[in-house]
Amino acid sequence: MGIYGALSTAVSGLQAQSYALENISGNIANSQTIAFKRVDTGFQDMVQESAPGRQTAGGVTASAQATNDLQGSITASTVGTNMALNGSGFFVVTKKTGESNNNPTFSGQSVYTRRGDFSLDKDGYLANGAGDYLEGLSVDPITGSVSGSVPAPIHVSSANLPAQPTDQIQYQLNLPKQPLNSAYSATVPGSDMLQPSSFLPNTAAASAAGTVTLVGTNAAIGVMVPGTSSSVTVAGNTLTFDYYDSGAGAYVPVAGHVGIDVTAGTNITTALGSMQTALQASPLAGAATATVGLNGAGKVQMTLASTDLTDSMSITDTTNATTGLGLGTQTALPTPATGPVNTISAANAGAFQAQSISGSAITIYSANGSPENVQIRWAKTSNSPTDTWNMYYMSNSAATGAATMWTKVPQSYTFGANGSLNPAVTTTTIPSMTINGVNLGNITVNHGTNGVTEFADANGTASVTGLSQNGYAAGTFVSVGVDTNGRVVASYSNNQQVAVAQVVTASFSAANALKPLDGGSFASTTESGSPILSSNGQNIAGASLEASNTDISTEFTKLIVTQQAYAAGAKIVTAADGMLQQALNMIR
Repeated sequence: MGIYGALSTAVSGLQAQSYALENISGNIANSQTIAFKRVDTGFQDMVQESAPGRQTAGGVTASAQATNDLQGSITASTVGTNMALNGSGFFVVTKKTGESNNNPTFSGQSVYTRRGDFSLDKDGYLANGAGDYLEGLSVDPITGSVSGSVPAPIHVSSANLPAQPTDQIQYQLNLPKQPLNSAYSATVPGSDMLQPSSFLPNTAAASAAGTVTLVGTNAAIGVMVPGTSSSVTVAGNTLTFDYYDSGAGAYVPVAGHVGIDVTAGTNITTALGSMQTALQASPLAGAATATVGLNGAGKVQMTLASTDLTDSMSITDTTNATTGLGLGTQTALPTPATGPVNTISAANAGAFQAQSISGSAITIYSANGSPENVQIRWAKTSNSPTDTWNMYYMSNSAATGAATMWTKVPQSYTFGANGSLNPAVTTTTIPSMTINGVNLGNITVNHGTNGVTEFADANGTASVTGLSQNGYAAGTFVSVGVDTNGRVVASYSNNQQVAVAQVVTASFSAANALKPLDGGSFASTTESGSPILSSNGQNIAGASLEASNTDISTEFTKLIVTQQAYAAGAKIVTAADGMLQQALNMIR
């Protein structure tokens, strides 16, 4: 290798450094281009074929080194349709070729980009700043499942969202072991339950016990006949004692009455003691210090005293035939009505609310999207042998008189000792549910596994843990964005969000072998391999943008090195020129 060889090598170095300068220039120029991938420069020496002992340094050639697989920093964006890929991969896009009948036409050829500054164009398609149109897979708006396997341009319609009638209600709650409704009294067994006698017809029969002289050790059942009652009235307020035999069956309480158990083995003294306890706990004037017992003549005597009364009051049963305490001639209890209370009239709404607890309320929607408010109440209907509850809903808020206001759901809820439903109830159907004259059809109430329980609650109220439904009114289009699963989601004025499409990403075995195109997009090549499509959306970040992976400080450093290398190459050319001049001067 001679002077001319050195000159040729120096020129190749100048050319290589010029190429590197060109790449540095492009990198710096695109330092603010969204998702731009810088181009580095690689150098390879070109060695002339020669014997090992005669080997000389060869020339140099420069080549581009792509950085398509190096991610830029992710920054937040205020535009909901902007996207960034946090990791490897590319968005699948296509080019617009024109319009036909005012509708855009596309090339049908997919290319790939990491530029995610997408926004809606005039036709409702998502396009980025370089004019590339985003492709994805369609999503069923009802089921949310992805359909198809071939990506197509994503289109977002600005049409109104039709109303969806409610047909499913999700409802989970805990019912209290002891409901503390307004009818509950600690001294009245069963007062926490719904009393069918308050809403269904009752029957009554007269019963009389003969005149007797009472002895405290005598059996109470002989003079306090089960199924009868006695009443005490003070200052216009009445307290009624119902006599029952627990050995013959459970006491079915009448609202506001006090049950006195006169089962076999209970004597008169014990029964009168129960009456005294109940009387002292009652709201009657002077009852706080009331006494109930037998006087010296074997008659029942009751005393009440209060500063609200002019004198202390004494009521004594002297003949066993008076109506004072009724132990001579007793008033027959009405035979309590039994059976399910399927409907509650408006006239009985007050008693119903007193004997039940609130179960919350929810708005559901009819076929035309009109909202209907559903108020729910729960009533305990049995505590023997197991606790049973029924759910009611207000079917006619404007009902009056005998018209139905509340309707029972057909399903009964029976609980075991552990507070779980037995049998289990995971779902129930309200047939032809009608609210204020609007028939909403069959409504399915989903409780799920262990969705309804009965555990002790200090407040005695229902604790609702979940209450939702699947209907909504019609809505107008508001905006579009991208969720955390990479789905394009349209938002509407009725607060509904509907997935429109699933964004598809592509990955390549050799991403740096992709062919760069204008606008930051790439085309696949034989060297890059075929695209591997994915629709899981895991690495898609909505309302975000990827910055250029160009680092200005690094590029300036490379610029200094390139400039100095170029200057050094120029010195070689100058030196070679001087040497040639010396060689020419030798013949002069």
